[in-house]
Amino acid sequence: MTLEIIKQSLEKWHQMIQTGDMSHLNELLADDVVFRSPVAYKPYEGKHVVFFILTNVIQVFENFTYHREFYTEDGKNVVLEFSANVSNKALKGIDMIRFNEHGKIIDFEVMIRPMSGLAALAEQMGARFAQYQSN
Repeated sequence: MTLEIIKQSLEKWHQMIQTGDMSHLNELLADDVVFRSPVAYKPYEGKHVVFFILTNVIQVFENFTYHREFYTEDGKNVVLEFSANVSNKALKGIDMIRFNEHGKIIDFEVMIRPMSGLAALAEQMGARFAQYQSN
C-alpha cells in the first residue's frame, strides 16, 4: 500500500511541475522536510522554507523537463533526472526525493551540473532568498 501512496504523490508532483500550479505542494511536504541545495552547505529544514525554495526554483527554471526516474527497491526513494535553462545557461541535474509511508516528501536533495548552470541558478535564487529572509 505504501508504494501505491508514494506513486500517487509522485504523480501529483509531476502534474504540478507540468502545469506550473504548485498549490498542492503543501500537502506533499512533511512538516519536518529537509531540502539539500546544490549551493548551500547546510540543509534547509521545515515545510515553510522548502515550500518557498521549490515554488521559486520552478519559476527560475526555463524549459524544465524530466527525462528519467529511478526507484529504490522499497519504493520510498526516487531519483528524477532533469534538464533546464537558467539565464541562457543549460544545466542537467537530479532530484533525489525520499518519501515517508504516508507519501509525504521528507528529504529533497538536488545535484546540478555544469558549474556555469549552477552559478546562474545560485545567482537567481540568491536574490529571491535574500528578499524572502528580509520579510
